[in-house]
Amino acid sequence: MVKNLLPVLQSVGLDDKQAQLYLAGLEIGSAPASSYAKKSGINRITTYNALEELVHRGQFTFVKKMRSKWYAPVAPEYLSLEAQKNAQALERALPELRSLQGSTFRQPRVRFFEGWEGVRKVYEDTLTAKSELLNFANSAVVRAFWPKYDLEYVDERVKRGVRLRGIAPDDATGKRVHGEDKQRLREIRLVPAKEFDFKNEIKIYDSKVAIITFGETERDMFGVIIESREVAETQRQIFEMAWRYAGSHLRKVR
Repeated sequence: MVKNLLPVLQSVGLDDKQAQLYLAGLEIGSAPASSYAKKSGINRITTYNALEELVHRGQFTFVKKMRSKWYAPVAPEYLSLEAQKNAQALERALPELRSLQGSTFRQPRVRFFEGWEGVRKVYEDTLTAKSELLNFANSAVVRAFWPKYDLEYVDERVKRGVRLRGIAPDDATGKRVHGEDKQRLREIRLVPAKEFDFKNEIKIYDSKVAIITFGETERDMFGVIIESREVAETQRQIFEMAWRYAGSHLRKVR
């Protein structure tokens, strides 16, 4: 039996014995409880009760042959589909669940990520944005550390339909990136590079604020995700204030 599959099955609601019986069923197919007990090493009474529970939950089927029941697991695709439905239902319920939290318990959730792989996880989280993505970024800095940034991050953001408004220094890279706005599902406003040479990146989305700092080496890089409706809303207002300034600067340049 493939032991490394047990945690996967447990993650979709099967306990240890149920997961063992499911894996056994994939190997032996339709069979009586005694065969499942022999294959899994679980005693017969426990096996029978577990199989009956799995039938009740719709994860096993059975047919009667002579005087006994023969059990068979449903297809793995069915488990996957059910897990996706449950995850989607939970995602839809999150706003209502959060609204049940009293203000006393509505403390910011802060996650810290170290190194390049940690920073990649922060970027991946921003791709889950349901709202518009707002960011302060230095177009040259991020692309110096991540040469495939446009292919691996920007293209994926566009694919997911996540719109972005950004503020960046008015340098050569900033101008080039800004020139690709239309096909990149974004709008960037440039500000004087000498006055606003951003050293890190700030992304505001949903109820989160992500801060990414690039050090001299990959080891020095780190990211932080702050999840708080109040913090995100304040940062959103700060961004809008900066956005208006960037717009007035653009008009003066023209």
